[in-house]
Amino acid sequence: MAYALRNGRVLTDEGFLEHRAVLIDGADIVAVCPEEDQRLAAATSVDLAGRLLLPGFIDTQVNGGGGVQFNEDPCVGSIRAIGRAHRRCGTTGFLPTLISDDPVVMARAIAAVEAALAAGVPGVLGIHIEGPFLNEARKGVHDPAKFRDLDAAALRLLTSMRAGKTLVTLAPEVTAPGAIPRLVQAGVLVSAGHSNASHAEIRRALGEGLRGFTHLFNAMSQMTGREPGVVGAALEDPDSWCGIIVDGRHVDPVVLRIALRAKAPERFMLVTDAMACVGTEQRSFMLQGRRIEVQDGVCIDEDGVLAGSALDMAHAVRNAITLLGLELPAAVRMASRNPAEFLGLDASLGRIAPGYRANFVVADDELRAEDTWIDGRSLRLHGEGDGG
Repeated sequence: MAYALRNGRVLTDEGFLEHRAVLIDGADIVAVCPEEDQRLAAATSVDLAGRLLLPGFIDTQVNGGGGVQFNEDPCVGSIRAIGRAHRRCGTTGFLPTLISDDPVVMARAIAAVEAALAAGVPGVLGIHIEGPFLNEARKGVHDPAKFRDLDAAALRLLTSMRAGKTLVTLAPEVTAPGAIPRLVQAGVLVSAGHSNASHAEIRRALGEGLRGFTHLFNAMSQMTGREPGVVGAALEDPDSWCGIIVDGRHVDPVVLRIALRAKAPERFMLVTDAMACVGTEQRSFMLQGRRIEVQDGVCIDEDGVLAGSALDMAHAVRNAITLLGLELPAAVRMASRNPAEFLGLDASLGRIAPGYRANFVVADDELRAEDTWIDGRSLRLHGEGDGG
């Protein structure tokens, strides 16, 4: 069905445009055109009443939401519930994220994501497997009892998904030589995280195809005067991508502002690292047998260790403006076009332009998401549309 989204402020590559309509047909954008364009007459008109029309937000690190933690029950129903919760906060594309777990759970998670993709669950773009190939010295909230070597069996599992994107976070310094190139050759995106690597070790991994850094500054070796560590290597390299959690607690905003001066902003992407509490009033939830408490908007375990976040993408964009001093278009790009480019999906996602998928956020001036569109279907007009 064709729709004409009218009377909004449309964020395009040229900035915000007024007196423009976005014409969509089925799942795709047909045109961004003057509101007098004759093609609009045959489409169902949707009045945006002056609201912002933004490219849909893409989150590459979503552990949970809507009261569901992906590790606890990796199935299509869990993915559906997580997607619903985040969609209401502007996320139109996401990677369900499994933190370090046993191979049988990893296999279930991969199968669940493949089934969700086949069923058309809105927003699912693939899977993020964060661990268990990590360094115990930088374990964070991950259970070191789950850590293991990235052996031949693990490589087969990580490269087994035949639909969507597979992102793997690992510690390069504890990864066998040749493993990263094998993953990359199979189409897997590789990111460094929970790593105590030296600058030289990260440089070698970058040469082997390492593409990004998971929650920059958190759970990784820091930059010092004599050893640049993971952070120094990430900021020095012009081509890799850095995920950042902008909640004012995971990383001091001053540190992130310095990082944005050291490396092109186009190589940063907002992530939430969200847990089950997002989209609910929950004050606690279970993670692999441990109780996680939500205190002052932060998730912590019984030892006070940060355990993901209570952040959603709309708040992340708002924080990027208020805490990092970014203009709205730049903040939105970190939540849309940048992650689309990181995932290699920038030919179809992350922009409002002809030929792109009709994935949008309709927001007020306070960046509260009032509606989301995924593949040409509106949450407000069409309901959840959770696929099969």
